Amino acid sequence: MSAQDELRRVAFRRRKRVNTVALTLSLAAMAFGLFWLFWILWETLRLGWSGLTWSALSQMTPSPNEAGGIANAIYGSVLMVGLATFVGTPIGIMAGIYLAEYDPKGWLAEVTRFVNDILLSAPSIVIGLFVYAVVVAKFKSFSGWAGVMALALIVIPVVIRTTENMLQLVPAAMREAAYALGTPKRKVILLITLRAARAGVVTGVLLAVARISGETAPLLFTALNNQFWTSSLSEPMASLPVTIFKFAMSPYENWQQLAWAGVLLITITVLALNILARVLTRHKS
Repeated sequence: MSAQDELRRVAFRRRKRVNTVALTLSLAAMAFGLFWLFWILWETLRLGWSGLTWSALSQMTPSPNEAGGIANAIYGSVLMVGLATFVGTPIGIMAGIYLAEYDPKGWLAEVTRFVNDILLSAPSIVIGLFVYAVVVAKFKSFSGWAGVMALALIVIPVVIRTTENMLQLVPAAMREAAYALGTPKRKVILLITLRAARAGVVTGVLLAVARISGETAPLLFTALNNQFWTSSLSEPMASLPVTIFKFAMSPYENWQQLAWAGVLLITITVLALNILARVLTRHKS
């Protein structure tokens, strides 16, 4: 065996050892993260399952040490999250279309991306304080509308980023073929590029909904809370995250049990939305 062959053999064994060490460390890091994830899920399931009863889902917030449920909080969360998604999704999709299709390199697009990056990285409590200063303090009243506004401001940047990225993945040849046939730009966007990227856009919307479903800080400064059933968005409105925060900090056992039931409900909802988003992304690919 020549000296060159021996050097190749030594280099191969060294690369193999480095690869083994890197693979071992990667698997250990993955196992470490999965351990805590499954532990959190198990504790949530163990402590929340017993409290997730029909009375908890159908009755209103109880007084301390009395029977009741979190139906008003569930209703408030569904209403505010639904309206925030309804308001934020069209704005986010249209802004993403503008950034990807109309003026991707213009000064307005660059400013929009910069502001969008700030909103994406801004803590949700900052958005809650902003809406408090602009809406709640001005009208001197907490309200469900203020909560909807705060949640919509969280939805918009997520949808903008996802829509722009998904549209940029559509091959330029599809656009050029449509333009060659004389198709107007609005129809190219609506019937070709947006349709080709619809799975990714829907995924972004689902991820935005999953994010705002568990937001507590913005609602503390906007919708506040309400122990009674209310369907008026002009009044303080109960929400599941704020109710969990309030009940979990209380010394009453029945409130703590309802808090764990609410945690389990939010966890199941967020997991379902994330799984659905993954399924849509996989189907697209």
